Amino acid sequence: MDVINFQCKTFEELKVEELYKILRLRAEVFILEQDSLYQDLDNDDQKALHIFADKEGQIFAYSRILQPGVKYSETSIGRIITIENARGLGIGKLLVKESLAQCFKRWPKTSISISAQHRLETFYANLGFTTLSSPYLEDGIPHIKMCYQTAFID
Repeated sequence: MDVINFQCKTFEELKVEELYKILRLRAEVFILEQDSLYQDLDNDDQKALHIFADKEGQIFAYSRILQPGVKYSETSIGRIITIENARGLGIGKLLVKESLAQCFKRWPKTSISISAQHRLETFYANLGFTTLSSPYLEDGIPHIKMCYQTAFID
């Protein structure tokens, strides 16, 4: 696997073409591939940090980070995605680790929550997340709330 360089940008820093590619990828996977009709554009993108990697003009991995108080009382990571032909190569793990690192950098003394698809519970548990809820439906797909407790270092 080639070295993956992730970018982290605010909404205002995103180029129009990058934003278009991000939104297209999210629609392709979350709405079409997963057959989940929901409102992806939720007005949180403007408040988010956007983590992504691209190669040859195509975004192949993406997540967004929301600061404490936007979605949960703690920091949250969401819209975690890799394109279909990049799955199973470890890119998802690298993406989550990069997302965690960006959270630690900006909000070192807060835990990090995710609303994870239930089928991915083991994947996130192996990265240090703990399950906090029973499965619940979100956008027609079973999800669970999970949390990554950061080490509080003064």
